[in-house]
Amino acid sequence: MKKSVLILSFLLLAAAFPAQAAERLSVVATSFPCYDFARAAAGDGAEISMLLRPGSESHSFEPTPQDIIKIRNCDVFVYVGGESDEWVKGILESIDTSKMKIVTLMDCVEPVEEEIVEGMEEEEEEGEGEGEGGHEAEYDEHVWTSPKNAKRIVRKIADALSEADAANAGLYGKNAAACLVRLDALDAAFRKTVDGGVRKTLVFGDRFPFRYLADAYGLKYFAAFPGCSTETEASAATVAFLIDKVRAEKIPVVFHIELSNEKIADAIAEETGAKKLLLHACHNITKADFESGVTYLSLMEQNVKNLGEALR
Repeated sequence: MKKSVLILSFLLLAAAFPAQAAERLSVVATSFPCYDFARAAAGDGAEISMLLRPGSESHSFEPTPQDIIKIRNCDVFVYVGGESDEWVKGILESIDTSKMKIVTLMDCVEPVEEEIVEGMEEEEEEGEGEGEGGHEAEYDEHVWTSPKNAKRIVRKIADALSEADAANAGLYGKNAAACLVRLDALDAAFRKTVDGGVRKTLVFGDRFPFRYLADAYGLKYFAAFPGCSTETEASAATVAFLIDKVRAEKIPVVFHIELSNEKIADAIAEETGAKKLLLHACHNITKADFESGVTYLSLMEQNVKNLGEALR
């Protein structure tokens, strides 16, 4: 209710600011994957802004009055469509979207439901683990972690850009095609790494936002929390389970994700001697990475290398 009142107030404020004519297409993206895929497809043909501040927590994001004005005045709006983007619905229902092209990442692919770690019966009721047994009634929103899904998303964004700016459709198509070539290479690199590994099991002392990546390459996984969990402290039973898993299967790497406190991964690594590594979900990046021009592709290419260490 509080967020709805804030959004209504922001919309009233936004009405006082008429849309300004722009030389280039205006694209607004809610988060980093939306922003980076739009950037790849648009190139220099559009002005792209990201609402989520670099380094901030995506799942607790709330729009500012300026954010809502940007959405209201943009030509193309790109958002994920999952639980963390629930606030978007109220805004889109309250503004004129007749001339706006909208791309929802979860509508570009077949979403899957989040699951819970098998073998953790005490944790399944609370949803603290994730894996191959049981599931929660919520869809995993991290659809971009599969390169094949990323290809579908880039195509959809390029189509939306071309519909909004037909004069530059050729540019958007060319940019998208170049990005798809690199995504094919990324997919092949992941496939080669997984096929050449001696194991298929990953352990995360963190959330697990890689369901689509794991499904794409036949990986098994165990983690402290589901993909979008707001939990930061795992139970003693969960940590013990993960430690035992690492020891039993002689797993060489325990993963954490970006912008994490890494405490659970540290504890597992200390107890088992496993190496702690980052597997970047590309959900958000640091301010330094944003300013240096880090991309989805560069982050995922590093993921290939780190995954290789975990599977050897």
